[in-house]
Amino acid sequence: MKPILLPILQPAVVVVLLAMGTLMAQSKKDAAKKGAHPLPDAAEEAQTPRVVESTRPEQTKTSHDADPDKFKPDKAPLVNAAVKDQPKGGAITGFDFYRDPLNADKPMQTLGEIMTADKHDKAAIMDAQKKLLESRYNLQPKAHPTEKMSRGKPVPMGPTARLKDGKTWADLDTMKPEDIKQNDAFPYPALPHPKQVAGGMVFPAMQIEMFPRLQRYDVDFDLPDAFLPEFPPAIFLQSRPELGDVSRGEVISINNYYKLFKDILTPVQLDGLRLLLTPMPQEEFNATDDRKSEQPSLGVTCFDCHVNGHTTGQFHLNPDDRPQQRRMRLDTVSLRGVFNQQIHGSKRSLRSVEDFTEFEQRTAYFNGDEIHAFKKGAMILDRVQVSHMAQMQNMFDFPPAPKLDPVTGRLDKSKASESELRGEQLFFGKAQCANCHPAPFYLDQLYHDLKTERFINEAPLGPIKSFTLRGIKESPPYLHDGRCLTLEDTVEFFNLVLQTHLTEDEKKDLADFLRTL
Repeated sequence: MKPILLPILQPAVVVVLLAMGTLMAQSKKDAAKKGAHPLPDAAEEAQTPRVVESTRPEQTKTSHDADPDKFKPDKAPLVNAAVKDQPKGGAITGFDFYRDPLNADKPMQTLGEIMTADKHDKAAIMDAQKKLLESRYNLQPKAHPTEKMSRGKPVPMGPTARLKDGKTWADLDTMKPEDIKQNDAFPYPALPHPKQVAGGMVFPAMQIEMFPRLQRYDVDFDLPDAFLPEFPPAIFLQSRPELGDVSRGEVISINNYYKLFKDILTPVQLDGLRLLLTPMPQEEFNATDDRKSEQPSLGVTCFDCHVNGHTTGQFHLNPDDRPQQRRMRLDTVSLRGVFNQQIHGSKRSLRSVEDFTEFEQRTAYFNGDEIHAFKKGAMILDRVQVSHMAQMQNMFDFPPAPKLDPVTGRLDKSKASESELRGEQLFFGKAQCANCHPAPFYLDQLYHDLKTERFINEAPLGPIKSFTLRGIKESPPYLHDGRCLTLEDTVEFFNLVLQTHLTEDEKKDLADFLRTL
């Protein structure tokens, strides 16, 4: 067909097409050299218009089309002459929440004005966040000498927290909570979103490199890649355990899901995976002026955050149980093992994966704000679609843990090291970890309030759901907001908060055990 059609085209169009083909071919070669995904992102392609040559009279812009004032709302003629004598001349002179972007400084402020200001402020915002992180942590990564994640990424080691005023961990261990608070010595304060007033989803640079549609113009990701999970993460299916990692080293997207999984999943699961990979409008990524992507966006997919059914440390603000000023940074959790969880999200009211899937659209996607959700294009999923998505989510399994007994979830003594065995005894004893994380799945389905306000002058957070510790070495950073960059930091955090008074050797043993999970 091509040899027949090509000569019919205008010469200029032929040149453009040939040039585009050459550029695309070269782009794919360059991507292959860099090890990047060789395919274009279908979601980005779908929302990217093509510039075409103007050859038809109807394509020509007229003076009517180009009139800068004709289509402005304040230039519209009055519905009738009497309106001008009514209050405010019959016009809305204040904010119109359908028209004006969220956090606009004045009515009818344009996207261009907001974007220009946000871009101008971005460098200073990220510089301030970088200085904050460097003041709290040693961000020079230190890898565990032997432990790797499923696809080979080194597991980071710590602790990374910087202690104030020359104090040591032993010093803090002897201090009472009120003394730590009075001396402002607590080493793990809440980790803030770089831009609280806007909040919203922020994606790591390694993901944006593959999917540029996830780039925000106002803020960037803040933590170094070394303290994040693998990208791409491995995928383990409880329905096909004999296959091991089924990701084959790819980030699953709408481009490749069918090719990779058509012979592995059931039709219902495959359709659920399709839906999990389909972009839907979201608070910061949508087609309106009220967005944080430079170009209008189809939205984000469930698996933009839960990459390969796991996570790569994407974060936003807790979207659903408190107003914006009191929302806390929330790290994306893994979907591995979600089939065994009986309560979902921070809403405290979702008792099934189906409920969680349905209400993510109304909460996480739009920060719990239904007023803006419909403005930006909220998708109302029916229960059939939701059930398909849930059936897929329920297939994601934990990574293999060869040192654990498959029934009890406890260490097989013939396979574990002495340090790991001592760590297990601490976990179920002195360290008190098993109070919230009992075997075999290392979670208790409950919410717990650690009352960290005893140690630091910060607003109380209230109860937070405990998460499974299975596969925990593959999910840094830790805690709900990612404030503990490594497992060693997490051990130090709980040693202080629970006042368990572990020795340095005991802390090491406990971290060694956690890596076996």
